[in-house]
Amino acid sequence: MSISEKPVRTGGPPPHGGQARWPFLQQPRSLIVYMGLLLSVTLFLFGVVVALYPPAWPDMLTFAALVLCAAFGVEAIRRLGLPAGVSRDLLGAWWFPAILLLPPLYALLLPVPVFVMMQLRSRRALVHRRVFNATAVALSGFLASVAWHGVQGGSLMAGLRGVSGAHESLTTVSGVLVALLCCAGFTVLNTFIVVLAARMSSDSGQRFRPMWDREAFTVDAVELCVGVTVAILAHLSLLLLVIAVPPVLLLQRSLLYNQLQTAARTDPKTGLLNAPTWEQEASVEIARARSSRGRAAVLIIDIDHFKRVNDSHGHLFGDQVLLGVATTIAQQLRQSDLLGRFGGEEFVVLLPGSDTAEAWRAAERLRSQVGCMEIAVDDVPVSITISIGAAVIGDHGNDLVELLTAADLALYRAKETGRNRVCLPAGRTGVGGRIPGPRGGKLPGRTASTDPTDHTEIP
Repeated sequence: MSISEKPVRTGGPPPHGGQARWPFLQQPRSLIVYMGLLLSVTLFLFGVVVALYPPAWPDMLTFAALVLCAAFGVEAIRRLGLPAGVSRDLLGAWWFPAILLLPPLYALLLPVPVFVMMQLRSRRALVHRRVFNATAVALSGFLASVAWHGVQGGSLMAGLRGVSGAHESLTTVSGVLVALLCCAGFTVLNTFIVVLAARMSSDSGQRFRPMWDREAFTVDAVELCVGVTVAILAHLSLLLLVIAVPPVLLLQRSLLYNQLQTAARTDPKTGLLNAPTWEQEASVEIARARSSRGRAAVLIIDIDHFKRVNDSHGHLFGDQVLLGVATTIAQQLRQSDLLGRFGGEEFVVLLPGSDTAEAWRAAERLRSQVGCMEIAVDDVPVSITISIGAAVIGDHGNDLVELLTAADLALYRAKETGRNRVCLPAGRTGVGGRIPGPRGGKLPGRTASTDPTDHTEIP
């Protein structure tokens, strides 16, 4: 498992605000301290085990063979590509043999050439993220290896030095069970380290997926079984690695293909569904609502004066605004609601089972919450508002195209009448002739609340 390794900028102007700075120094302070602490601990442990362990030629030969096998894995990743975000791979098929067959020193060393090859052969990424991923693997592998050798040698010092005959127990059932437990410990620790860093690098208000879901658990279980199997084969003979490489590469290719399929459905800047995927899934939901004579509503959300934000504060800040708005909207929706990025500064929401009143209340809640967002440039707060157009199935259209058209016209009307407000399509009234939502009022043609802060309108 590794944290997102974003490609470096290869050209273009520096970020807004003057001279370009080191990307690492632009990270949250807690993340900088966290990465620095992990790297310091890893270097300290490296110094300790170098002093305790004299290198041996057989171990160095096994290490070189594992590096070569991992190089084939890196080449396979390069040809297929890597999805953005926290991702899983099958490089554990080579981490685990190093943990079980070699002294702990080599568990610290193996990630170094592998991640250097990834930087040179896969794509040039932010160096501090490469270093962090290598450190996470090295530290997790070292502790798992110390545990494995400590169990075999019966002491912590034996675990630090490594037990020369520890791999002999891989031919016994009890030895394989201990190996599985130690390698599972590696997976848990590495995942925890990466997820903690990912959370530190994101906004505190952002929702996070759990460390494991069903797919992630399956991938880690496969990686665990494959890695221990490869270790057993390499224990019998290093030449057996030749027959281990092709199936590992095939499994790795299948895994990355599925991850890339998922990435193709999402918008890279916000993590939301992209427009084609949202339209496809929304069409299915609307067809289901029509067949059951149910209700559903569509909202089109536009960030007010987004071009002005980009021109004044730079596109990097604009990306932060997009992510912040997407996160805020997502936090206010139900699990069944469908949220996507429609393009540019526009978002779309499908609200299954919602009538006009419910859609209005949901839209007003989104408008209010986004207006309360706190985003600052050089400690200067920047206010962000949104305009929303809403349309309801049966009242404003009978399919997705009609609903989007009606909601888009309502959005245009909201922008024309002052922005930072919610509008329905012209010529439609609220339920019972009253304004849907917390502020009710009679509707003689068009009625607005007497509250000067009320920016909602209904025809």
